Amino acid sequence: MYHTMARLLLKSMLLCAILASALAPAGAMAAELLMFERDGCVWCARWDRDVGPIYGKTEEAKLLPLRRVNIDRDKLAGVALDSPVRFTPTFVVMDNGREVGRITGYINDDAFWGLLGTMVTKLTPPNPNHT
Repeated sequence: MYHTMARLLLKSMLLCAILASALAPAGAMAAELLMFERDGCVWCARWDRDVGPIYGKTEEAKLLPLRRVNIDRDKLAGVALDSPVRFTPTFVVMDNGREVGRITGYINDDAFWGLLGTMVTKLTPPNPNHT
């Protein structure tokens, strides 16, 4: 009887977790990488060539899904930046609605990965009780 009740409780908890994730607001993420860009940005194109094809396959992308924002066209609702973005590309790491850090400009892939790695260490650690 104990095993049956425990199994039922576990199934109920799993169902609640699935429902909660399905009902979460669209676009709600604990952490993400915002890439601010604009049409004709040479350095944005260079990032797209050097990093863009592999970013989605990295561990960093699992922690920080990329969201592109065109600063000339897109309105960014629900994000509170520490300061306005004036240069492109600018990469802003957001975690639970707060800006963790930013990379202004793009020099090369080594510099990008090094700076991003430093910011990843500042992210809120995942809750070990949440799977």
